Amino acid sequence: MKNFIYGLPKVELHLHIEGTLEPELMFELAKRNKVEIPYNSPQEVHEAYQFNNLQSFLDIYYQGANVLITEQDFFDLTWAYLLRCKEDNVIHTEIFFDPQTHTARNISFDTVVNGIYRALEQAAAELNISSRLIMCFLRHLSEESAFETLGQAMNHKDKIIAVGLDSSELGHPPSKFTNVFQAALQAGLLTVAHAGEEGPAQNIHDSLELLGITRIDHGVRCIDDEALMNQLIANKTPLTVCPLSNTKLKVFDKMEQHNVVELLRRGLCVTLNSDDPAYFGGYMNANFIAVANAHPMSKKELIQLTFNAIQASFISEREKKRLTEITKAYLHQ
Repeated sequence: MKNFIYGLPKVELHLHIEGTLEPELMFELAKRNKVEIPYNSPQEVHEAYQFNNLQSFLDIYYQGANVLITEQDFFDLTWAYLLRCKEDNVIHTEIFFDPQTHTARNISFDTVVNGIYRALEQAAAELNISSRLIMCFLRHLSEESAFETLGQAMNHKDKIIAVGLDSSELGHPPSKFTNVFQAALQAGLLTVAHAGEEGPAQNIHDSLELLGITRIDHGVRCIDDEALMNQLIANKTPLTVCPLSNTKLKVFDKMEQHNVVELLRRGLCVTLNSDDPAYFGGYMNANFIAVANAHPMSKKELIQLTFNAIQASFISEREKKRLTEITKAYLHQ
């Protein structure tokens, strides 16, 4: 089954590019940019990656982002992730980035997006990996700050397909961002949001109703609300689930308790993703293997996760058909 997973074509829909900053690259960029970091070696950073909850992770995540300064830094970060995609047989990826993390440090929006986008274009040409870019608003900041960020994004509408909502879920309900999401929709952008990770099922419902989202990031708490579950099944609303992240941040104590396979078998459009893989101990193959080890699955179920991700992606119907054919061919080889 491990060999089957390694060869399986994969589509990743929930990936924070800042969360792919491996300790080795963090040290390299800190040295390049003469940035002080509170660690003496990459090994010390690895040892610091023990989290009790989402906030304890976010504290170190934002600290790590301080080494990202130039357009080349953002290119190098993204390119390193894309090489991992090639290794894990990811054929399409949809990447989140957090501009406010960087503009707050006086790094320009243009620097961030141009570095990331240049790597995505190079991956399409050299690695045969297609991609889309999603700009996230940080929910612990104000809606006013989100509006400012949306304004900055308008010069890059050719590069950005959607907006999302991430960071601390507790205490920052979807209702806080209703107006900026309406403005994003009016500007022709798609919308997604983190909901039902550490927050309640109600956040999923509110994100759908108030933010007009077409895809839920995480969403594992939907299981607490049967009416919501039925609605998600009926509407084929995708959930971008991140198993290793959920266990690392204690959403579930261990993988055997994770509900992703139950949700799949109940008929929800669930997908597997790596979230912040440098911090949570694994990219796509590792997430698939962790789930399959804890919950024995058939090859048909594993490949359904890829079919779900293709259907949930923000690519054209023609492109969805092409990726579906590639995946079907793998099942029948």
